[in-house]
This record gives sequence, structure tokens and C-alpha cells, in this order.
Amino acid sequence: MDYLIHLIQTAGYWGYVILFLIIFLESFPPTFFLPGDSLLFTTGFLASGGHFNLALLVAVLFVASVTGYIFTYIMGKKLRDIILDSGDRYWFKRKHLDYTEKFYRKYGHRTIIIGRFVPVVRSFAPTLAGAVEMPRRAFMRDNLVGGILWTGGITTMGFYLGRAIPGADLYLTPIIIAIIFVSLLPAIIEFVHGRIKKKKQ
Repeated sequence: MDYLIHLIQTAGYWGYVILFLIIFLESFPPTFFLPGDSLLFTTGFLASGGHFNLALLVAVLFVASVTGYIFTYIMGKKLRDIILDSGDRYWFKRKHLDYTEKFYRKYGHRTIIIGRFVPVVRSFAPTLAGAVEMPRRAFMRDNLVGGILWTGGITTMGFYLGRAIPGADLYLTPIIIAIIFVSLLPAIIEFVHGRIKKKKQ
């Protein structure tokens, strides 16, 4: 992560291209491991120090997140039978899809919005939405809303925290760790709940 941030900082306008590619690719199931929340926060934080233009940064991240979801939604439609009926494949694990399905059953189409803030779900939700044939108009609406809330919200939070706290860069690493932990919390709770349920059975 440190190397990636250094690369983005020193790449000039190419830094925006790198960020676009990372956020775009994170929408695909095989690359769910790419940094999302932590990267948005960190780049927003760096923007507070003049390394990025905040408006351009949010615009690039927003377009990347929305177009990534559109591509994976179409992929879900095209590969519907393969995705819904297959087991583990080298490009995704069935357990991740099952977890997203549970999320989808609980929140419905709002998964496209809420799932933006949940690792793994964020990368599988649009593919599943396409596979279950979520209406295109509803998908696009939630995609746009979720995209701006996620990219705009977390990036500007990093920006204003960097502005508000003197010497905040000294605490950047623990802040990023805290963000990663909070974003993983739903998955941790679900895992623990599943283990308890299995023991009771």
C-alpha cells in the first residue's frame, strides 16, 4: 500500500489514470482484493496537502466506480448460467458469491448502494445484479447514487480530516487500519454468526 501511494503521488497526472484503473478493476470479482475504502480515504487525505485536485480526484474515482459496475453488470447478464450454477473457479470463489447473495436477499436492489461500503460485496454485487436480471434502470439509478456516496463521501472525509487535524499525516497508518477494520466488520460479524449457527445445529 505504501509503495502504491508513493507511486500515485509521484506519477503526476498519470496518478489519476492509475487510480481510475484500480477502482475500475475492483468492481470485478477476480480483483476484489484491490484496495477500495482505504485508497479513497488516503487519496482524499493527500489532496488536502495539495497532491491532488479534490474535484478532479472525486470525478475520476466516481467515473471509474460507475463504469466498472456497468461492465460487471453486463458480464453478469452474459454469463448468468455460468455464474449462478458453477462452483469455485480460478477467477472467483463460490463462498463470496453466496455471501453477496445473502446480502442481496436482505437489502434487495439497495445492495448496489449499501454494498459499495462492504469489501467483497462491492466486487460481486454488480455481477450478481446482472445475473439475476435486476432492471437496468434501477441498477443505473443505484449505481450512480452508490458511486457518488462511496467515492465522494470517503474521499472528502479524508480531505477534510487532513485539513482539520494538525500533523494528521503522523496518524495516517492507524487511521487506514481502522477504516479497513470497520469496512470488514460486517463480514466478520457474518462469519461469527455463521459459526455460532453451525455449532447450535
